[in-house]
Amino acid sequence: MKTYKFTSVIWKEKEGYVSKCPELGVASAGDTVEEALKNLKGAIELYLENAKELGMLEEIDEIGTTERFTSLLEVAIA
Repeated sequence: MKTYKFTSVIWKEKEGYVSKCPELGVASAGDTVEEALKNLKGAIELYLENAKELGMLEEIDEIGTTERFTSLLEVAIA
């Protein structure tokens, strides 16, 4: 079993939370942050299973195994 690491971005919408994996363009949602993250993980697993069936998993290997760093950046303008 191979383990991948992807970025998850979660933000509040009017009703619930949206979660997105920018590396794969996969998104999901949930009523809570935890649910949105859980649903995103499930969506990514399905995406990877489909990529494997189509013989495209090698293209994702580099994306999912490259170390990334994220931080919140606050910018203000006058």
